[in-house]
Amino acid sequence: MRGDTVVTGGANMANEFTAVVERDDGWFIAYCPEVPGANGQGRTKGEALESLSNAISLILEDRRDDGLRGVPPGAQVDRVTVK
Repeated sequence: MRGDTVVTGGANMANEFTAVVERDDGWFIAYCPEVPGANGQGRTKGEALESLSNAISLILEDRRDDGLRGVPPGAQVDRVTVK
């Protein structure tokens, strides 16, 4: 892969995601192809990556909450680690 950047964040969610970063009139714009809707921006690349990390974390937390709303009583809920 080219130019890998590790972006982490979130409550108990540590993983690696692809960060695509572009320049636009003095701003850095970042997005994550694996997480539709996850975008970040900043005056520096670091700020854009931090903003993107926060967006990814919020989206994944929201999706987890949504997905768990319909879990029937008595169902087992476990975690898996993706490497």
